[in-house]
Amino acid sequence: MGTARRGFLASLAQKKGFRVAQEYSDAVTHVVSEQNSFPEVLRWIERKIERPLQSVEGQEPPHIVDISWFTESMSSGKPEPVEDRHRLGIVGSRVPDDKDPLSTVAPYACQRRTSITHHNAQITDALDILAKAAAFQGSEVRSLAFTRAASVLKSLPYKLQSVEEAKNLVWCGGHCQAVIQEILEDGVCHEAEALMTSEQYRCMELLTGIYGVGVRTAERWYKEGVRNLSDLENPNIKLNSDQKAGLAHYTDLNQPVTREDAERVEHMVKDTLYRFVPDLKITMTGGFLRGKQQGHDVDFLITHPDEEALSGLLKKAVDWINRQGLLLYHTMKARSHVHAYKRSTHMDGHETCYAIFALPHPDTSNSESEVPGGDLTAPAARAWRAVRVDLVVAPYNEYPFALLGWTGSKHFERELRRFSWNEKKLSLNSHGLYDMEKNCSIPATSEEEIFSLLGLQYVPPPYRNA
Repeated sequence: MGTARRGFLASLAQKKGFRVAQEYSDAVTHVVSEQNSFPEVLRWIERKIERPLQSVEGQEPPHIVDISWFTESMSSGKPEPVEDRHRLGIVGSRVPDDKDPLSTVAPYACQRRTSITHHNAQITDALDILAKAAAFQGSEVRSLAFTRAASVLKSLPYKLQSVEEAKNLVWCGGHCQAVIQEILEDGVCHEAEALMTSEQYRCMELLTGIYGVGVRTAERWYKEGVRNLSDLENPNIKLNSDQKAGLAHYTDLNQPVTREDAERVEHMVKDTLYRFVPDLKITMTGGFLRGKQQGHDVDFLITHPDEEALSGLLKKAVDWINRQGLLLYHTMKARSHVHAYKRSTHMDGHETCYAIFALPHPDTSNSESEVPGGDLTAPAARAWRAVRVDLVVAPYNEYPFALLGWTGSKHFERELRRFSWNEKKLSLNSHGLYDMEKNCSIPATSEEEIFSLLGLQYVPPPYRNA
């Protein structure tokens, strides 16, 4: 593992009274690895000692474990017994097959590492379509089932070659297994293809693409006969302010925001906020922090050790952007008292500004034409494009939890909350971690510490694309 990561973990262990060896020796009882297979670790040790590890008579070989054993031991403050789920392998035994699904797939997405690119895109694309269609039809249970199956396949370190390989995979039975088999045998999922061309799916996708429109609103409009955007001009259909703004800027907001766009938004946001508080901590979160090259919006998390510095900051910044003519629309949400002990752990009570910015095109950034003015919806050659931007202000002590919550992916976060509650009886949200039995909050100063408190291997943002 990296030097900084190793240093952090070593320091944590030493504070708990553990001894951490700088070099391998026969005194070592546990070898802890992150992101490595058993054969890789075994080869690494044997290169160090220049002999087979099990060759010394009477010498017990060390336990070779993954980071889960370490984090659980840190949580309890003592070395936990090594169970099969902790082991990468046993010295002297058969080296496990890296393609054995049972050895590579954990039941919760927050226990798996999932990159943006993976080996089973054709299958997961079909499952994602089925999940979306189920949500459009109001079946959250079916939608979640397809999402879980897709998430498992996205995490696999190899490409499925036969349906037999999928039979023991968690969440991949029943309907999902039939989809896997059809794609592996025919190269296409006919159900997904039919859904994509159906009127309901196409209309629901169109309507939920409007800023401020969720599945329930889109479903109601569809039942009322709405089939295209022009149908929303009917005076009998009432739009709120979010939906009016979303409709006005529909074309721009449904074009991908590139990483270059996001970086220019970041420059604009930081330039504005630093005018008021120069030493703020500002982090671009969401998909771009996970390594995506494009997304639907750009999210920023803002904090400062001095809570007074955050008071009124968001309004000052938004007013300044508005005076530059670069704010097309916004709504402000004041901070509310949502606590970690609430079982509705997805709730977020941070002060937030949901905005649509007029982002100047790169070649006009120093031009007077960057200010929209006049008719903001005019399609004529304009020197800007509309971009969704969310600005979130979090108190300093809640920042690690807010960062974890706003980084995503949505399914990763849902699984992290589910794991926290089901396995640890701890309630987690973007405000904190709460022990339901002891009736107290558990502080943390970093994402790594939150994972450690939950007994989980730390998953860096680029591997949370579940």
